[in-house]
Amino acid sequence: VQLQASGGGLVRAGGSLRLSCAASGITFSSYTMNWYRQAPGKQREIVASVSTLTRTTYADSVKGRFTISRDNAKNTGYLQMNSLKPEDTAVYYCNIVIIGDGYWGQGTLVTVSS
Repeated sequence: VQLQASGGGLVRAGGSLRLSCAASGITFSSYTMNWYRQAPGKQREIVASVSTLTRTTYADSVKGRFTISRDNAKNTGYLQMNSLKPEDTAVYYCNIVIIGDGYWGQGTLVTVSS
């Protein structure tokens, strides 16, 4: 199983970024995909999830600003991030859990300047 995250970068507050997570080695459509983030000095936290039935859940801190989605034909998940705030600065990781084992992408850094 490999997860390749991309799309991070430096953006000003109020701006947007779109993260991608390309999966390989699995039947992507069979699993819930999650996005986590870890800010400097803080614990990793879940940001959003999209189930196999495309049901979505979000952390309260990103509701209304972030949108998680998936394209099973491309084996890729996305996180559209709008109205970014400095407190969104973190390394973002995509994650899939398969029978209790978590698989992680390498992380992509998002930096939001004020």
